[in-house]
Amino acid sequence: MLSIRRLIKSFHYASRGIAVAWQREQSFRVQIFSALVVIALIIWFRVPPWQTVALVMLIILVLTLEIINSILERFVDVFKPRIHPMVEEIKDLMAGAVLIASLGALIVGLLIFVPYFIE
Repeated sequence: MLSIRRLIKSFHYASRGIAVAWQREQSFRVQIFSALVVIALIIWFRVPPWQTVALVMLIILVLTLEIINSILERFVDVFKPRIHPMVEEIKDLMAGAVLIASLGALIVGLLIFVPYFIE
């Protein structure tokens, strides 16, 4: 059975998590700023719906990966021995995943927006 009270609590916890990412993760703030720029460009250039969907999905992907990266970094920090070579590798791999998604989003964004700027 659907509990409205539990649903509201779930949204509260989720919004708290996003607030933590905003407050403590500079990369997340930079990505939010970038997302707002992309959204402004979508509106300014009246980007077609299918391209808008692609851009919004990429924004969601990058922001989600950044939060997952932050979660895993904290998790590793809690359970790691103080100096373990695998910890650095895990953190580098997570950062690499975010970088790949971000570069992919940048390439797609350029493919979509460059023609608008050329016109």
